[in-house]
Amino acid sequence: MRLVLRLLINALALWLTTLLVAGVKIVAYAPGGVMEFTLTVLLVAVIFGIVNGVLGTLIRIVAFPLYILTLGLISLIINGLLLLLVSGISDLIGFGLVVDTFWWGVLGALVLGFLSWLINILLRPIIGSPRSSR
Repeated sequence: MRLVLRLLINALALWLTTLLVAGVKIVAYAPGGVMEFTLTVLLVAVIFGIVNGVLGTLIRIVAFPLYILTLGLISLIINGLLLLLVSGISDLIGFGLVVDTFWWGVLGALVLGFLSWLINILLRPIIGSPRSSR
């Protein structure tokens, strides 16, 4: 249940990011339909979750000294690169996330992270805190 909620939160944050950041767009697999667009956003959220969960964790572990040296600012660059990677993966499929340049990816990752945090804060009373299920 928590996994589905995280997917929906990330999909909502991703959609809002595409509305706020001009260089980050979603290209649906079939033009025109709301259902197609929604399924595309959910698919991109799944891809982003897998990339961020697997590769992002590995990079954060390896780059831990850089996190300390830059006081965490390297995370902006790493998250931007991960967003560009998701854009490349979805480009291989033929639809999905489109990030224009590296700096749009960094800005998109910053906005995406902020929106995910904000949505989690707003929904915490509804879905409960992570510790409450134990």
